[in-house]
Amino acid sequence: MTASHPTATTHHVTNQAPPLTGHDVAADPVLLEGLDREGAGWHRAELHRLGRLAGSEQAQQWADQANRHEPELRTHDRYGNRVDEVEFHPAYHHLMDLSVGAGLAGAAWADPRPGAHVARAAGFMVATTLEPGHLCPVSMTYAVVPALRHAPELAAAYEPLLTSRTYDPGLRAPAGKRGLLAGMGMTEKQGGSDVRANTTAAVRQADGSWRLRGHKWFTSAPMNDLFLVLAQAPGGLSCFLVPRVLPDGSRNTFRIQRLKDKLGNRSNASSEPEFDDTAAWLVGAEGKGVRTIIEMVTMTRLDCVLGSAAGTRAALAQAAHHARHRAAFGALLIDQPLMRNVLADLALESEAATTLALRLAGAADRAQHGDTGEKALLRIATAVAKYWVCKRQPAAVAEALECLGGNGYDEASGLPRLYREAPLNSIWEGSGNVTALDLQRALVREPETLDALAAEIDLAAGADPRLDAAWHALRAELRPTPDAPLRARRVIERTALVLQAALLVRHAPAPVADAFCASRLAGDHGLAFGTLAPGTDFTALLDRLPQS
Repeated sequence: MTASHPTATTHHVTNQAPPLTGHDVAADPVLLEGLDREGAGWHRAELHRLGRLAGSEQAQQWADQANRHEPELRTHDRYGNRVDEVEFHPAYHHLMDLSVGAGLAGAAWADPRPGAHVARAAGFMVATTLEPGHLCPVSMTYAVVPALRHAPELAAAYEPLLTSRTYDPGLRAPAGKRGLLAGMGMTEKQGGSDVRANTTAAVRQADGSWRLRGHKWFTSAPMNDLFLVLAQAPGGLSCFLVPRVLPDGSRNTFRIQRLKDKLGNRSNASSEPEFDDTAAWLVGAEGKGVRTIIEMVTMTRLDCVLGSAAGTRAALAQAAHHARHRAAFGALLIDQPLMRNVLADLALESEAATTLALRLAGAADRAQHGDTGEKALLRIATAVAKYWVCKRQPAAVAEALECLGGNGYDEASGLPRLYREAPLNSIWEGSGNVTALDLQRALVREPETLDALAAEIDLAAGADPRLDAAWHALRAELRPTPDAPLRARRVIERTALVLQAALLVRHAPAPVADAFCASRLAGDHGLAFGTLAPGTDFTALLDRLPQS
């Protein structure tokens, strides 16, 4: 007689967290408070609409598919004609349609309402939580507008389509499209961040246009319609507008040599284009290319900060959701003391990043309306936040992944994709050393930026003695000295922490500000997350977690 084996009982699943779907990604108290505080409270209903879309099962399937089915380069058609096109999975186009339709590309520049750029920033964070790769072309389209305004005739022709909410893919004459996307080509293989080493050459034509010959090493979203490109003109390094398709409908020379095989950001195509008698138009003054394109870089750096803050928040949301549903050793993980410490510490890191990111968005918005103080603050604080928030994302995502244990290491959880994505924003638009040295340059060449930073931090004076002491010590370190480049990372890190503390002291609940000042300024913190001191109000910090 054979004994029965109840194998079916092993397939009865218990103690597993359900998928984090069907929720509102915008149901985040830190995000919503920042939206109100920075002047875009009128956008709440629309943000929640986007949040529900981003949290839907359908949208999350698009995110997964767009990363599993990567872009493919097609250099020639079946007859041997050069086409230089990149093909994307339909899921990528669904994501692009969602984000462009939500106004996350250039639409804020056409919206006169105060807070329009803050509304766009909050939406960008929600969309990043869903899938960050497709937002590279969205970000560059947003950022190109202020730079393009250095050429009023070109801006008049293209800005109405760059600010459109219609996603209209495909290479066609710009004037015949309902919406345009833009990109940039700065770095070359021999120079990288040292763009003055660029060798791409520009020759002026009799009709006032230019022709380019050279290459670029890392140009993302090559199917975009327009690109700002740096090239050497007789008068020095200059900025040029390069359309993929010329006004007469013919293809401009934009030979894509290959697509980059990247660590993450797999849904987004990054390429190496070659220019050969490529038509271009000058943007800004000849020889002032860096000064012109830096307008675009400033805004893409802002999006790097927004993206890293959102990426940290996305990982935290997954960890918190898991902890709310998974039991171990007789209690839910969310109720276990040490897990509460880890999640509270991650929540603290996330809140500081989100608060700083939205403060920058508010400065960007007010700078567009003529506030010179906010423009100066944006200049210096963007470099500071770009360095620190982007540096902290990989560590925070790794800790959140560990909260799920082996489940977090499984691709199906989505955490590996977040982890691969995490280092990206620290590299793009200026790596850590570049942004740290950029702060040093601003302190020397633009003293008004230090005044703006000091004015912002001084708004919190007297509220916390640990903050006052840290700010006093930092003021001495901000003075230019011969060894300033050597100390640049130390100084920018300390500046970021003091600025975040000042913002939290003013705007966050008292337990949040107290925990931040104790752990980040007073040194009562270990090297890993989850080392907040006994006596911390963990419940107050955990109450700030994203909802699910």
